[in-house]
Amino acid sequence: MLENIQQTTSYIKNRIGDFEPEIGIILGTGLGGLVTEIEVEKQLMYANIPDFPISTLEFHSGKLIFGSLKGKKVVAMQGRLHYYEGYTMQQITFPVRVMKMLGITTLFVSNASGALNPAYKKGDLMVIEDHINLQYLNPLIGRNEDELGPRFPDMSEPYKRALIDKAIDIAAANNITCHKGVYVAVPGPNLETRAEYRYLRVIGGDAVGMSTVPEVIVANHMGLPVFAISVLTDEGFPETLQPVSIDEILAVAHEAEPKMTLILKELIAGL
Repeated sequence: MLENIQQTTSYIKNRIGDFEPEIGIILGTGLGGLVTEIEVEKQLMYANIPDFPISTLEFHSGKLIFGSLKGKKVVAMQGRLHYYEGYTMQQITFPVRVMKMLGITTLFVSNASGALNPAYKKGDLMVIEDHINLQYLNPLIGRNEDELGPRFPDMSEPYKRALIDKAIDIAAANNITCHKGVYVAVPGPNLETRAEYRYLRVIGGDAVGMSTVPEVIVANHMGLPVFAISVLTDEGFPETLQPVSIDEILAVAHEAEPKMTLILKELIAGL
């Protein structure tokens, strides 16, 4: 794996020249609009990068964007990868490994998720302060590469507390409804049953989604600080559960995206 990471990193460096990103950004479902705020210098299609997995979802662009945002050099994944697409956990997290090798020192992650906490509403934002991993596999299973990180990485602070506090302050200053909560990661791609939503709430979840946690585990393995934020696109409340379509989820994500973008921009500016 290490050799593949190094080869991919070398390929990318040859195409971006002396550009050295400080910040990595993973943009979730329906949340690719932050790219319009980036002063783009280079774009690489996933399909053209050796060993780089290709997003199979039609609403994920599948581009690696290099440029400046609020005076900081960033690399953004416009379109992320999911376990339910058929990739291994190592493939899903491969881009995080590469971004770290390219030089990033902080990782920002966004996603669309379903609300479990009845105090939260569709269209709200939730800063992730912790997670529960219910996905079947872990990206660290297998031989450990000591050059990437320790065999048994600590996960006592998977999301950087200082960034969480700053994000909540930014939201409050801009009258944005933004919660702090626990994100539960499930395999997908189906949404949950009433009984499953009830169970996820009982075990401590505030929101549920199908991504993010593998990338966060790998980032922590490599000593990379993480900030993650969810747009709550639907409500998983068993007593009032309604059918929901991907079109509805995308519509809510699109409407809430400017609020998320503002928080991310201000956080990045303050680094």
